[in-house]
Amino acid sequence: MEIIESVNDGLKRELKVVIPASELENRLSGRLAELKGQVRLNGFRPGKVPESYLRKTYGRSVMAEVVQETVTETSQKALDDRSEKPAFQPEIAFTEDTDEIENVMAGNADLSFTMAFEVIPPIDLMDFSKLSLEKQVCEATDTHIDEALERIASSQRDFEAKDGKAESGDRATIDFVGRIDGEEFEGGSAQDAPLELGSNSFIPGFEDQLIGTSAGDEVEVNVTFPEDYGAAEFAGKDAVFSVTVKEIASPSEVSIDDEFAARLGMEDLAKLREAVKEQVEGEFEQVSKSKLKRALLDELDQAHTLDLPSKLVEQEFEQVWNQVTQEMEKASRTFEDEDTTEDEARAEYQTIAERRVRLGLVLGAVGESNDISVAEDELNRGLMERLRQFPGQEKEVYDFYQKNPQALAEIRAPIFEQKVVDFITELASVTETTVDREELYRDPDEDEESGSDSDK
Repeated sequence: MEIIESVNDGLKRELKVVIPASELENRLSGRLAELKGQVRLNGFRPGKVPESYLRKTYGRSVMAEVVQETVTETSQKALDDRSEKPAFQPEIAFTEDTDEIENVMAGNADLSFTMAFEVIPPIDLMDFSKLSLEKQVCEATDTHIDEALERIASSQRDFEAKDGKAESGDRATIDFVGRIDGEEFEGGSAQDAPLELGSNSFIPGFEDQLIGTSAGDEVEVNVTFPEDYGAAEFAGKDAVFSVTVKEIASPSEVSIDDEFAARLGMEDLAKLREAVKEQVEGEFEQVSKSKLKRALLDELDQAHTLDLPSKLVEQEFEQVWNQVTQEMEKASRTFEDEDTTEDEARAEYQTIAERRVRLGLVLGAVGESNDISVAEDELNRGLMERLRQFPGQEKEVYDFYQKNPQALAEIRAPIFEQKVVDFITELASVTETTVDREELYRDPDEDEESGSDSDK
């Protein structure tokens, strides 16, 4: 085997690999010898089929297998012999000369092909012990617990029919038929539909027009679908709903006491408060860890400057861009609606793609240099969490992931990333700062946007 490096430009590499015809012949002869003891042909005793007959009958198909296996083995060996690591699976290209291909298949010419790829750049990792990070923490107060209990109680309350007019907070049971331009539309009709007034669970303005109605009333409700409505065919359109109010029911008061706790399977109210406190603390900790991770990734992004494999960036950008444009199309929105242009949006998402690739390479280097990997039991737990998102379809989803290594890799990737982040965080200097709930939940991007606006 001969390997010739034809391109070495930045991260780009191209190798020409030449396999002598004699090596292909040796491999072909070996395969035919194996085949000789396996085939059963009329007129020949087992194992006595002449090689010339096998070559004539099966030679081309066996040579095709030999070429495929040879390319796989030699391309991998060519990479193993180099100290560089490809950023992606090399692109293999053969000659387009059909005569040359025929000569190779006939065993009369050397096999040659090219391998084009980009290499992972050398990464000089920073000293993580010099990282200084702030972790925002928030204490779960009695107020937080009381508010959580009120939300639970609100979801558990019963409704009792009343004779009076509907008020905000009441539940109206209605029949309705919706029309756009006088025509009924799919999904615009229902019977005995319960609707809690003031819940904002229906089209904006719909619930407000039912306040003051009574059981037996028939009303027409005029609304306009939001511009960002999920179903693009309805977005921004006016609709009229013919509504029959069948019942008005008011919510019953729910006392948050030992009896209420027992209904939820708890020993008493004190135990319920303990459980709710743990839940609130868990939610706060999740947000806290998420913001700490964001801050860490920002530091890593700023601290590492490296050339990026162009194809990885291109693939990441296409993935992000496709998702963005599909969501905009679904919502019937344009770049102008977003107060930007397509060119500006492309530039923004190009930067995001570069950041993701850069951080992916840095985290990968940290994991590789510190023997961080995802254990089988960790991957299985991640898979089980994914299965729980598809109740009733667990077996089908499980089989899908078992048959698709790439899909399984999508479960492994975030687990690996979090393990690396935890590893770096342990080495960094982390200072805890107590903040209130509003500050904990504040999006740093909103601060940046408001700052940018004030600078204009």
